[in-house]
Amino acid sequence: MAIIALKAWYLREYEPVRELEQRPHDLRLSKNSLLRSALRADFLDDSAEVKQAEWFQRYLDGETVEFYIEGSGGYAIANIDLISHEMYFVKQDVMARLNPTIFFCYQTEFADSSHHIRDQLNDFVDAFNGRSRVTLTLEESHRLTDSPVRLNSTLMRKIRNSLLFVADATPVMQLDGTPPQLFPSPKVCVEVGYALQCRRAEQLLIISQDRPEMPGQFPFDVPSASRLQFRTPAELRKILSTTLKDQLQRFNL
Repeated sequence: MAIIALKAWYLREYEPVRELEQRPHDLRLSKNSLLRSALRADFLDDSAEVKQAEWFQRYLDGETVEFYIEGSGGYAIANIDLISHEMYFVKQDVMARLNPTIFFCYQTEFADSSHHIRDQLNDFVDAFNGRSRVTLTLEESHRLTDSPVRLNSTLMRKIRNSLLFVADATPVMQLDGTPPQLFPSPKVCVEVGYALQCRRAEQLLIISQDRPEMPGQFPFDVPSASRLQFRTPAELRKILSTTLKDQLQRFNL
């Protein structure tokens, strides 16, 4: 039976898949068996070359070493045998599958807050791209119709695949209670709920503008590091850039 060689790229830092595949691969594999959460393969490269590779040294140091394998997705090395040329991988949700985008979920019921946030996001992206190795883009929700949001839509895929999800959760409605309950735009609630389900806490930033005429309790239970409040555009400008840098630092852009 002919050996079908698969290309594998070592993921040292964040790199989008479409750019990853443009550079030379780091390893050639012959797949032996594929399970739901694991992969067994033979590496076709010379053992002496593998021993000198940066990723192999990291593996020996006990670090998690991730690869993107052609046609199979992201994996981390579980075990490697240089004598038999066998490698065992476990399925890994690698960052390479994410697109280099910040997704902004805005609302139209209290448009001032989203207007201020959008302006600051655009300024941040422009400044960030002047010194980063990866070009960021800003994606937005669409509010063109009153139809319900579909969970299998392109919009939800963009939320799921973005580096960072930013939402304007400024309250637009208040319900009586002790304390009163505050609610953002219904469409924002749907998208934030989806993001809370499919994204890590460090990939979320929920922003809200204080409205003195509408006191009450914030409806989403998110870590303090994932929540940002502001009173004025000047205050937002002061704190948003630093917060975004902190959120994106893990990607080493």
